[in-house]
Amino acid sequence: MTPVENPASLDECLDAVLRRCGERIMAGRGCDRAEALFEARLLAGFVTGLDTTALMLRGDRPPTPSVQDRLESLCERRAAGEPVAYLIGERGFWRYRFRAAPGVLIPRPDTEVLVEWALEMLPRTAPVRVLDLGTGSGAIALSIAAERSHAEVHAVDRSEVAIQLTARNREFLAEQGASVTVGLWQGDWLEAVAPATVDLIVSNPPYIAADDPHLAEGDLRHEPVEALVADEAGLADYRRIIIQARPVLRPGGWLLLEHGFRQARAVSGLLEQAGFEAIDSRRDVAGHPRVTAGRRPD
Repeated sequence: MTPVENPASLDECLDAVLRRCGERIMAGRGCDRAEALFEARLLAGFVTGLDTTALMLRGDRPPTPSVQDRLESLCERRAAGEPVAYLIGERGFWRYRFRAAPGVLIPRPDTEVLVEWALEMLPRTAPVRVLDLGTGSGAIALSIAAERSHAEVHAVDRSEVAIQLTARNREFLAEQGASVTVGLWQGDWLEAVAPATVDLIVSNPPYIAADDPHLAEGDLRHEPVEALVADEAGLADYRRIIIQARPVLRPGGWLLLEHGFRQARAVSGLLEQAGFEAIDSRRDVAGHPRVTAGRRPD
């Protein structure tokens, strides 16, 4: 009989498994050790159903073989580049959790700047109409609807997969105690929506140029290119949205657009050309200009 070279590995504790998984993620992704271990713990929480505290309390115990196999498999996939949000099927955004799935853009913290600014513009009790163009997972529209119960919110996306995911997230928010009503429209920007006057239009459209090297990095490699890339150096969809939005907005209504951190000046210029006023930009948590707004003249 061949002796076992490392008997301790037969009952390896959870902390040791997590450290090894973190090292694999770090090597595969080129991230730092702290980030890799954080992601390994997220995946462990998904596999076990335990929160961070419970994982720490059980760190000196060996996981079951099935848990260890699932965790190591997910960590290998993360090391190969698959987004954590796709692996566990959800992502936190604003005050809520949203389902995430391949084929739909993953919500990002930078977009919370857009939601925060939109909520500042909306009254808490008066009825208003809001339109979210290119809703993706529905994170923007649903977050606004959850915070402003008197608002009539509609979400548009050309992708059937995105519309279906937004519908799932509408139910998911109800499970979290935020029952919302959001109208869903499938089609191309404002062409998909029945004619109406709206108070606020928000959008996080595709804005990356097709030759941008970042498309070959990180999570972007696995996200839908049609939700990321736009012609005219990333500005084509801004032109369409701005032109279509002007006649739909009520006088004094606002258009809020998320963009790349080098695009604030270009987007501001497009708004100015279309006759918008009070044009301004806000920065994300990293200090980069991230959202630009313009108001239709009274």
